[in-house]
Amino acid sequence: MFDHLGWGEISVLLVLGLFVFGPERLPGMAAEAGRAMRRFRTYAKGLTDDLKTELGPEIGDLDLRSLHPKTFVQKHLFEDDPDQPVRGTYRPLAPTEPAPWDPDAT
Repeated sequence: MFDHLGWGEISVLLVLGLFVFGPERLPGMAAEAGRAMRRFRTYAKGLTDDLKTELGPEIGDLDLRSLHPKTFVQKHLFEDDPDQPVRGTYRPLAPTEPAPWDPDAT
């Protein structure tokens, strides 16, 4: 969840939370946030289980993460197809070799 959050950002958030909520309320707020995250994960897991149950056994093994737009685009646009030649790999031309020219591209 916090893939792009480094230690510097986390420490700034902790210091900011310390100033906003105070040292006596901060541990309770952190514990409550942890409980809320656990409840949210439990609800989300229950929702996906209910969805798979309602859709039936033929869709029960469907990986819902594969339907996320970011994953879908990475899978279908950025993965290399083993049957296709690798594009973007160039070799330097020999000194006497002419540059390639494509009449359809002009």
